[in-house]
Amino acid sequence: MTLETDRSQWPAAGTIFAVSEIDIEVAAEPHPFHLAEAERARESWQREIAANPHLFDGRMVLQRSVRITDGRISARGHIVPYSTFLWWRKTRAPGASHIFGMPMLVSSDGALIAIRMGAHTANPGRVYSPGGSLEPEDIFDGRCDIARNIAREVMEETGISLSETTAEPGWHAIHMDGTLTVFRVFRLAATAEEVIARVAAHVAADPHPEIDEAVAIREAEPTAHDYPEFIPPILEWLFARIRRQQMA
Repeated sequence: MTLETDRSQWPAAGTIFAVSEIDIEVAAEPHPFHLAEAERARESWQREIAANPHLFDGRMVLQRSVRITDGRISARGHIVPYSTFLWWRKTRAPGASHIFGMPMLVSSDGALIAIRMGAHTANPGRVYSPGGSLEPEDIFDGRCDIARNIAREVMEETGISLSETTAEPGWHAIHMDGTLTVFRVFRLAATAEEVIARVAAHVAADPHPEIDEAVAIREAEPTAHDYPEFIPPILEWLFARIRRQQMA
């Protein structure tokens, strides 16, 4: 069945909205954007690895079409090389969208535990919640399991298992510039200081860590770190939520 993007019907860009269901189907055929832009993506990749030879051209899911109806996200994606995704991220060309998931890890003393990406990655120095793009190992029966993706990414980057946390009810999302970020709040029993020390030990023991360190964020100041554009609105939403819960 053809699934057409209904971007004109999406909630306003930069606003947080509740999500009731996430259904991401993965098609077997190549992504039309990849077929049309393969040569330019390869040329761009050569420039990327010349500047950063640590980059790896793995495989990930890039969406072709996305519909958002009454909080239900329905999408159709294709497996593409990471180099194709980086080229799309530069061009933000129509015909593709990027969906990825993040956990908002909140410590017992009310801090958001984020990570600072390593200098060898495609997002050097950027600070945001642990997470990553959907990959082939997140696909089951032709559909992406975003909850499994989040759990895997958090474990890989921080050594924290989401089974240790308490998940708050419901998912939320925000979209900006063709990227749709889906997230959920998870409560940790440990303090921010304890969590950061634990992540530091995990990074020290990992021969190829993706991150430099964990960061405790305690306010929604948008210039406190090098954030991607979608993080400040999430911080505003999250800390307003934390304040309401503390006052209840």
